[in-house]
Amino acid sequence: MKEIMAERLRMCRKKFGYTQMQAAIYSDITETAYENYERAKQLPRLDILVRIADMYQVSLDYLAGRTDDPRPI
Repeated sequence: MKEIMAERLRMCRKKFGYTQMQAAIYSDITETAYENYERAKQLPRLDILVRIADMYQVSLDYLAGRTDDPRPI
């Protein structure tokens, strides 16, 4: 799951044209934390994951790899 989430975080960030620093600021986390999520070194806590999903306008299931449909419910 870490690898799928890391890949989808990178794809979403690039789609929106954000740097890792911008994504971190919008998610209210450090750049290092966000970088660790994209490198599959850590998984974000649920509250952070919700903020990231909201920022990218995708569902939690999409980020977790449970569906290929990115649309939020």
